[in-house]
Amino acid sequence: VSAKVRKQSSNTGFIVALAGIIIAGGGFIWWKTQSTPAQETLVLPSVADSALAQKAHGYTMGSPTAAVEIIEFADFECPACGNFATITEPDVRKNLVETGLARYTFYDFPLLNAHQNTVPASMSAACADDQGKFWPMHDMIFTGQVEWNGIATSNPRKVLAGYAEKLGLDMPKWNGCMDAGTHTERIKANYSLGMMKQVNSTPTFYVNGEKMQGAANYDDIKAAVDAVIAGLRPISAGADSAPAAAPKP
Repeated sequence: VSAKVRKQSSNTGFIVALAGIIIAGGGFIWWKTQSTPAQETLVLPSVADSALAQKAHGYTMGSPTAAVEIIEFADFECPACGNFATITEPDVRKNLVETGLARYTFYDFPLLNAHQNTVPASMSAACADDQGKFWPMHDMIFTGQVEWNGIATSNPRKVLAGYAEKLGLDMPKWNGCMDAGTHTERIKANYSLGMMKQVNSTPTFYVNGEKMQGAANYDDIKAAVDAVIAGLRPISAGADSAPAAAPKP
């Protein structure tokens, strides 16, 4: 009798152990699909690609006939970019863009070596743009940067989806766009344009094609815009800079 009991106990233990392995394996697969950064499927060019750069498509606010164009290359996870977006950019919008003096164009420049969640953020903003909500998503991403960055989570998608819901986006459409990586080529093209223009850090600004040196505050940008309007700088954007090597974080 005791041998029979031991056999039943052994079978029960084996079944319990097998069930535990199955559950653990399923849990790992779910975790992996939820936490795998999107940039693992995105390969950025290591050298400037002029053909790809020609496909760059930034996000612009302001009058298309404004005499001045301010261009920003930025990484959504970059702390300095977040500071600019939340502290300085509101003044740029109010005093320069909304008054018709300038238009403002944002290009993605993700630094994958430094920021593991930056691509999902760029994709989220691009997918929001499909529904006319790039700038509101841009603002929420930068304002909530500490909620979804690589320090805070390995699964930024959940936080970004919360922003999409708050903006009233069509969630099946937004989720489908995110799942398919619909705007991968757009992000790569924007990045390649930055390389053509010798961007090597974020944020980097250009005013009518002229690169601004160092960290730009509102007064610096305002002075550059005033100089264009006064005729001290050309209105045309001019030719792209020579190709640059891949930037270092």
